[in-house]
Amino acid sequence: MVVSWAPQQEVLGHQAVGGFWTHNGWNSTLESICEGVPMICRPHFADQMINARYVQEVWKVGFELEGKLERGKIERSVRKLFCHEEGGEMRWRAKDLEDKATECMKKGGSSETRINLLVNFMMSLPCSI
Repeated sequence: MVVSWAPQQEVLGHQAVGGFWTHNGWNSTLESICEGVPMICRPHFADQMINARYVQEVWKVGFELEGKLERGKIERSVRKLFCHEEGGEMRWRAKDLEDKATECMKKGGSSETRINLLVNFMMSLPCSI
């Protein structure tokens, strides 16, 4: 089945999803992290390259698939994610990041606290209209 649009975060949150082949746009990267899904990164332009590098080098919840796409290379990358110890470690770290993101976004979490601090700071500035 081919559809023109799908609720990506809902799809990523389904228990049957074990990995995500992504271009690493910021929204896709965040949705994958928020659902605890490791990534096979295939960036194309702009911020996607930086996001993919961060996924691979800093968070270590995925890896970049570089160069020409060939059947064997794709198969090896999928096997790396699902069958090798390295992929298991990526899945563990992805779930850990999911837990941290959930903690930040809950009521009273650091996201709410920081946005409130920003709003209060902005409201304290003198108005010169």
